[in-house]
Amino acid sequence: MKILSRSSIPQGGFAGIREHRLVTDSRLFGDHKKPETSEGFVNMVYLADAQYNPKGESGMHPHSEIDVISIIVEGRVHHEGSMEHGKNLVAGDVQVQRAGGEGFSHNEINPDNGKNRMLQVWALPEKKGQPASYKFYTPSLDGVTRIYGGDENQSNTFSGQTIIDIVHLKVGKSMELVGEQLSYVIAGEATFSEASNNNEYSVHNAKDGDLIRSTDIKVTANHNLHLLVVSQKC
Repeated sequence: MKILSRSSIPQGGFAGIREHRLVTDSRLFGDHKKPETSEGFVNMVYLADAQYNPKGESGMHPHSEIDVISIIVEGRVHHEGSMEHGKNLVAGDVQVQRAGGEGFSHNEINPDNGKNRMLQVWALPEKKGQPASYKFYTPSLDGVTRIYGGDENQSNTFSGQTIIDIVHLKVGKSMELVGEQLSYVIAGEATFSEASNNNEYSVHNAKDGDLIRSTDIKVTANHNLHLLVVSQKC
């Protein structure tokens, strides 16, 4: 089990945004990768925990051949762009924008007089040249909601080997994550228990802002838990 804490990453940002970039994958950033940040997992290549300044915005900018996942944690976001222009998102909402070969432009805006908080996750598509497309989710507040990846015979998510789930666990509840995964604690606290080959356990008490790379792990919520989990399709 490997842990990277948000507090260990210098805060940066651009335009009206201040953020901690926890994942900057070498496949995307090359020599510009920050050494203190984590590599991604499967095709997930970027994770930033951002706060928008009051009335702050990213500014209109383009993307191509990348899938951009925005998870609203606190406050609101007003979305502008070439897809779903004018959509308003509130805490808990998730939007997934596929740029494909067609590409898209967007601007995410904090409409309020206080700061908000949003996670930005990027994943490389498995096939290039796809049309631009948009999906929206309001994850369940109890259990697991898939927001990315899965079988090709369904249309709820963009299919693929990279699986991204939003997990909400009530205090005292547990779940097991099979295989290797990269998990980020969005809110709450939890105990992560990973068995080793000699039946000993590695245990970490995780809190908001912890990024955990693990294999075959048990997660127990010590407080109501909001978790991002990136794994690979079996």
